[in-house]
Amino acid sequence: MTWGLHRTCCIAMNDPVLHLDGSALDLGGLYRAAHGTPRIALSQSGLDAMAASHAMVQQAIRGKVPVYGVTTGLGARSTEVLDDKALADFSVQTLRGRAHAIGPEECREIIRAGMIVRLNTLLCGYSGARPELALHLAKCLEADLTPVCGQIGSIGAADLILNATVGLALIGEGQMRDSSGAVGPSSEMMAGQGIPVFVLAPREGLALANHTGAVGGAAALAVHEAQIAFQAAQTAGALSVEGFRANLGPLDAAILAVKPHPGQLKAAAGLRDRLAGSVLADTTQARRLQDPLSFRNVVQIHGTTQSALDQAAASIEIEINSASDNPVALVETGKILSSGAYFTSEISSVVETLSRSFVALAFAQLARVSKMLNPVFSELPSFLAKPNSASNGFAPVMKPAEALVMELAHQAQPVPIWPSVNANGVEDCMTGSPAAVKALMQVVDRLRRLTAIEMLVAGQAVALRECEPGVAPYLNTVLGQVRSLSRAFEQDRPLGGDIEALADHIRDRGLGVFEVMD
Repeated sequence: MTWGLHRTCCIAMNDPVLHLDGSALDLGGLYRAAHGTPRIALSQSGLDAMAASHAMVQQAIRGKVPVYGVTTGLGARSTEVLDDKALADFSVQTLRGRAHAIGPEECREIIRAGMIVRLNTLLCGYSGARPELALHLAKCLEADLTPVCGQIGSIGAADLILNATVGLALIGEGQMRDSSGAVGPSSEMMAGQGIPVFVLAPREGLALANHTGAVGGAAALAVHEAQIAFQAAQTAGALSVEGFRANLGPLDAAILAVKPHPGQLKAAAGLRDRLAGSVLADTTQARRLQDPLSFRNVVQIHGTTQSALDQAAASIEIEINSASDNPVALVETGKILSSGAYFTSEISSVVETLSRSFVALAFAQLARVSKMLNPVFSELPSFLAKPNSASNGFAPVMKPAEALVMELAHQAQPVPIWPSVNANGVEDCMTGSPAAVKALMQVVDRLRRLTAIEMLVAGQAVALRECEPGVAPYLNTVLGQVRSLSRAFEQDRPLGGDIEALADHIRDRGLGVFEVMD
């Protein structure tokens, strides 16, 4: 299973400079930077905060103060005090001893996202690492040098294995890919870009390994793609309303005000905006007083997903703008204290909630498609086939549609959590957040294809009713885009390629994404 987004998206770089200060990185900015190669500007205040926290580390070493991972061992060996020789080698040893990532190679965008998150959170000034480490990370990112790292190794209590594998490459001992895709020893790859091998100071090996950058970056990309996919699903739902000639009464703001869940109000506003100008605004144009629930309750179903998206985005943006180090150097108090900020249970919770919300949305999509294919409900030709033809219309497409829903629902199951047996029982809990994030990526992938199917079917329903003049202007524009990618269905032909093309355009924000997600 991959965390990755295997095809590079067509992302427009509105700002060629990524400004990082440890507090203002958002999902859209991270997404664009992970897929592009912007110049990176680091705030001076963040670099100064790093210098101040590193001075505390040096003071602790001079005073032989027990500090986890600085003057003591790690994990089960945290009670062992390191001697001077061990201290000299400990940062590099920290990476070498944990760089065990396995599985297929992770894609460029996921690795870059994790590196950007770590760079940003270093600027919070709690890691005890030098400013030079941040500057080195920025140089590698600007040079489009991507460490080679497997996809498997994190259980969500920091991303030690994945981060150490990336970190080892960043100091010249692993492998990297360059902008052309060529792989080679990282020391040679960096030298080719004029970047010297980085020599770690005390604490910096742990600063590269013990943080949540990998899962935080992946979660940010996944949630951003989920936002885009949801906007397209909103558009598909509105197209189905037009194709079914549904009653718009349940979208009325006054009706929704009697139970004003914020997500429902926001989703309803998005649907009304898409349907603005439709003749269905005159409720006498609707075919039924009350439609099937997949139409009548679209606001409640989509509103639940909207709420889950908003909560996930807020939580992940806190994650990618906060320190996840252990220990934490508190310059204000002069103390270096152990921390639990590396534990990503919050990510697991919001990501799994979001995945589960898409299950109900997907079942409603499937239900709407089935209703449009059924003449009892739609009052259109059976399976939306051209009248007086031998075609079975869209009936066979229900099979891949149901397969998508089945896979989506399966991926949305919660990650099982059990006591960890790591570090001789010292590390006895985990979050499973990396698996939850991978699952969300698969959920979103299936949702895009299901949304493509709903758009095709709704477009066919509109065409058979010959009602385009009364369709909302925005939705008529979307229908034109759909037909430019999939010609009108008049006789049987394979539709798999059309569905994939529509899904790709949804992913690249070129189809049905009504709201700007930045």
